[in-house]
Amino acid sequence: MFAPKFSLGVAMVAFALATGVASPALAAPTPASPRLTQHVFTDAPAVHGRAVYLWDATTGQDLLDKNAGKRMPVASLTKIMTAYVVLRDAKLDDKVTIKREDLQYAWDNDGSTADLEAGDTLPVSELLYALLLPSGADAAHALARVYGPGVPGFVNKMNAAARQLGLKDTLYVNADGLPTSHGDGYSTARDQARLAAIALKNPVFKKVTSTSEHSTDDGRYDWSNTNHMLGLPGAIGVKTGSTDAAGFCLAFAADRDGHRLIGIILGENVANRRWDTAETLLDWATDNLTSQPSA
Repeated sequence: MFAPKFSLGVAMVAFALATGVASPALAAPTPASPRLTQHVFTDAPAVHGRAVYLWDATTGQDLLDKNAGKRMPVASLTKIMTAYVVLRDAKLDDKVTIKREDLQYAWDNDGSTADLEAGDTLPVSELLYALLLPSGADAAHALARVYGPGVPGFVNKMNAAARQLGLKDTLYVNADGLPTSHGDGYSTARDQARLAAIALKNPVFKKVTSTSEHSTDDGRYDWSNTNHMLGLPGAIGVKTGSTDAAGFCLAFAADRDGHRLIGIILGENVANRRWDTAETLLDWATDNLTSQPSA
């Protein structure tokens, strides 16, 4: 069992100021009002995973912290930053032509795919669904190739964005989170929660990650979201991931009783247990929110 910790203060103000340099559509969460009362949450549930973090993005309050600052591979949670950079640099109606190399990259690295076909041309708005719902490494490669330009250039943009947003314990080595011969990238549960909060400020990102099923207008593609949290009260995404090194990972969020709750699970050993842990944490936090006296 892990006792909740609290961390508003100067650190959260500094983070909010640092993220304020993002474009308006991707602005960081508004800093917590100093008038909000910080309540002590009780009876934190037992959690599984090498790192687990639950954060109230509305007040800036840490609700549960298990190794939230430990650097770890985050698998396809990497694609949250990929989407962030694409939404910053691209137009939704930009057209991207899929190449054989995009498909080959996913196949060669045993990555999940959106089953894209070489020669097809899709708008960025559709490729975001391909990236975030079935977690397509083919879509990630195509977007990185075009908006780097070139994958190395895109990865440099991802790392520059991480520094700009104050994510000091985050390093990306590709646009998809797959392992490489040069090692994996890394982040922390805390950094990923902050990034998810920022990304969810963009209505397009929020809409995409909150969608269970999506079909392209021409009917050529149908994609299902790998996130089983959708359908819970207030759920708004965010992303799943898994590799041998990272284990099973989950970034999840929900709006409950006027609070945006964001959680990260890294290094879980049992795939389906992620959903139970996340649901338990959201319900526990909600129960505490509703049982506390108003500020």
